[in-house]
Amino acid sequence: MKVVLIANYAADRQESMLRYACLLRDGLAMAGHEVTLTAPRQTFRQAGPQGLPKWIGYIDKYLLSPRELERAARGADVVHVCDHANSVYVPAKSTIPYVATCHDLLAVRGALGEDTDSPASFMGVHLQRAIVAGLHRAHAVACVSQATLKDVQRLLNGYSGKLAVVPNAVNYPYRRLDVETVQSRLEAVEALRTSEPYVLHVGSNLRRKNRGCVLRAFAAATNWDGLLVIAGTPLDDELRDLATRLGLLNRIVEVERPDNETLEALYNGALAMLFPSHFEGFGWPLIEAQACGCPVICSDREPMPEVTGNAAILCDADDAPAFARAIVELAENDSRRTQLVAEGLQNAARYDTATMTRRFVELYEQIAGA
Repeated sequence: MKVVLIANYAADRQESMLRYACLLRDGLAMAGHEVTLTAPRQTFRQAGPQGLPKWIGYIDKYLLSPRELERAARGADVVHVCDHANSVYVPAKSTIPYVATCHDLLAVRGALGEDTDSPASFMGVHLQRAIVAGLHRAHAVACVSQATLKDVQRLLNGYSGKLAVVPNAVNYPYRRLDVETVQSRLEAVEALRTSEPYVLHVGSNLRRKNRGCVLRAFAAATNWDGLLVIAGTPLDDELRDLATRLGLLNRIVEVERPDNETLEALYNGALAMLFPSHFEGFGWPLIEAQACGCPVICSDREPMPEVTGNAAILCDADDAPAFARAIVELAENDSRRTQLVAEGLQNAARYDTATMTRRFVELYEQIAGA
């Protein structure tokens, strides 16, 4: 089967979506399919300069790219838009079936006035409407979780295409490591060179990630004196001020945008990972942590229970004391932690590239033969 994948505009630096497109490309190629990965081309907004307004990229994405991407799709058996935000590239009429992966509709819901911690600007409202219209034109929409499917069913009124759930695969072969490998990889993180235990949070400062709860939970775990490792985006000024007021700054280690090997070591060495997110479409760090034998303490909001297979400690997203009690429980109860490690490893094994690829190929065949 000849498949054309449409990835994200590189200048937007949406790393997780670029990883997803590459994961799908590699999975399809390994399964013996002919795959072409294409994306909106940077013309007016080059990758280097950071001072150019974001809207310059709209010229590339929405004026120049649609026809180029249609030409790239010629001769394909299926075109797969890897991120629903690019569903604007689904043509009004096409003899070639189009599939769009819907990761979440949080921005769409925000544009409709729903509280998703993702408010939309004036331009954003119009863009989200265009995205919904593009999803309506797709022959199939693949949702990464049942929670996302529910939003699609609710918000794509009258959609006549095929709906499916195809969960993400782990986007790197995260695994359990021996102690020596973990210590060696973390040598570059000076504050972790000691044997002092730590809990881990992986994410960004987006409001929906709820990092404030991470800090408050850590402060409330008064019976445990380890460290808090923040991996990903460094704390912003507001969160740093909160950490100062809570008296935590000297116990926080920030690891900015770690590479896969460093992140793998961080997961392996952590007592647990905290993930009190308010809203997610899937939540990759959940299964990354589990694949490394790191227990997960996360929000009880969907899709977190679905993705973790309930092999996690679930807490109300804003109940910092509950997260703190879970930290102390895992620090003091080895059998409970061992149980979560085993259950998490078993759950993470469900999210492999071959399974994700097989489900997509089945979907391609269904719409191509329709």
